[in-house]
Amino acid sequence: MAVFTWISFIASIAVILVFSKFNIGLALFLGGVVLGLLLLPISTLLEQLLDTILDPSVILLALAVGVIPVIGGLMEETGLVDRLVQNLRVDRRLFLGVSPALIGMLPMPGGALMSAPLVEKAGEDVLGNVKSAINVWFRHIPQLVYPFAASLIVSAKIANIGLYSAIPFMAPPVLVCSALGYWLLLRKVGRGVAYTEKASFRKAVLPLMVILAAPLADFTILKALKPEVREAATLVAALISLSLAWVVGRPGLRRTGMVVLRMRPWSFSAIIFGMFFFIRVFQSSPIPAMITSIEMDASILCLTLGFLLGFATGRIQIPTSIVIPVFLARYGLASMPPLVFSSIYFSSYLGYIISPVHPCVTVSLEYFKSNLSDYIKILILPTALSMLAAAIPMIYWLI
Repeated sequence: MAVFTWISFIASIAVILVFSKFNIGLALFLGGVVLGLLLLPISTLLEQLLDTILDPSVILLALAVGVIPVIGGLMEETGLVDRLVQNLRVDRRLFLGVSPALIGMLPMPGGALMSAPLVEKAGEDVLGNVKSAINVWFRHIPQLVYPFAASLIVSAKIANIGLYSAIPFMAPPVLVCSALGYWLLLRKVGRGVAYTEKASFRKAVLPLMVILAAPLADFTILKALKPEVREAATLVAALISLSLAWVVGRPGLRRTGMVVLRMRPWSFSAIIFGMFFFIRVFQSSPIPAMITSIEMDASILCLTLGFLLGFATGRIQIPTSIVIPVFLARYGLASMPPLVFSSIYFSSYLGYIISPVHPCVTVSLEYFKSNLSDYIKILILPTALSMLAAAIPMIYWLI
């Protein structure tokens, strides 16, 4: 029976890995179905499906995560992103790092293509493979701490810890990535200024308000109103930011409709339902009890598995949705210590950063006419050093 249970779990992971190339939400749903059909009674599987669909926190989170990419799409469509970046006033090195990072706070498919022209403009004398690495490395750093990064929101919920409790523990990874990125990618770039037009503070502050409105509103609502369902604050905050983007950008109804169709918010919402369905099925199966009965090194579980799944899928949500429940089951915890969460999230993030199936990697390589092997050669040192940094919180927790 034990062998069959492990085979069933591995089969469900294989289904997720295969179908994640086409649709992440569908992949997670099918993984849950396969696991449930093999290990649970049909009645229990259907019960978990209904519980997922009817859970208010899951519904609100799915709606909020669906709104977030539309905000980015409206800012792109109306030129708010260009206004923000073009009115920055920093030297060339910082421009190469800051411009992808700012655009990285706006989750949108193919977003790396938005920052690529800016990196190209500021780095005309920089090798293509280096520009690809700069574009991807710095673009994703905000996902480690930005309160409206969908992967961070969802991962914190899976770990059953407050988002704003987790964020302070993610600050060291941000510092590590920023320092290594500057030292290994930007240090040799000249400091020449990359601007030809006069800056306007007013033009920069309006799009910045749209980006910052959501996390500020979310934090304020949580502290002031203390809603019974935490995700209600997230949805309201996302809608506030969406409204600001619409008012400031003035896209009109027709262009707004086009943005919605292009951003496909329903696919982001589907990821949430698929993810929590898989987790519920996992928790109802015999697997958690089996995991608690075996000896397992936490550092190997968190760092190696998180990194490998991030690399294999080109996603953060998939490794965290698998590794976090396994860790909680192994140690019999209801919620994850923030130190451990930072290790899991950071290691999954690092695998995702250099994954050949990560869309931002592929579009950057194409744009800068570089290749995957050179890209990985450039990032292997900062990634390896970052993995060592990711191990420190885990070692501290184990001690």
